[in-house]
Amino acid sequence: MALDRIEKLIEKYFEAETTLVEEKELKAYFSSENVAPPLEQYRAIFGYTAQAKQEQFTAAIPLKAKKHNYILWLSVAASVVVLLGVGFFTFNHYNQPVTEDFGTYDDPEVAFRETQKALEMISLSVNEGIESMHYLSEYEQSKNIIFK
Repeated sequence: MALDRIEKLIEKYFEAETTLVEEKELKAYFSSENVAPPLEQYRAIFGYTAQAKQEQFTAAIPLKAKKHNYILWLSVAASVVVLLGVGFFTFNHYNQPVTEDFGTYDDPEVAFRETQKALEMISLSVNEGIESMHYLSEYEQSKNIIFK
C-alpha cells in the first residue's frame, strides 16, 4: 500500500502537482533505509536536498581591490579645459571692435561699377540655369511622343 502511494506521489511530483507536505513525505521516505528496490533509482533525486543542506561554502571570496578614480579626474579635467576654452573664445570674440566692411561706398561711380559686376555675375548664373532648362523641354517632348 505504501509503495503504491509513493509511486503516485512520484508521478505527481514529476507533473509538478505535489504539495509541500507530499514532497516532505517523499524526502522522508527516500532518506530512510527501507526503500523499495524498484524505487531505488529515485533516491538520488530526493536524497540530494538532505546532502545539500549539510554542505557549506568555506572558500575565501576575494574582494575587489580599490580602483583608482583617475578616469573620473580625467573627465573633470577635460570638462574644465573645454569650459575655459569656450570662455576664452567668447571673451575675445565679443570684446573686439567691429571693423567689418559691408560693401558701402562713398563714391557713387565706384558703387555703380560694383553693382554692375554683381548683377553680371548673377545674370551668368541665371543664364546657366535657363540653358539647362532646354534639356528639360526636350525631355518633355520625348516623353509626350512615347506616352501618347
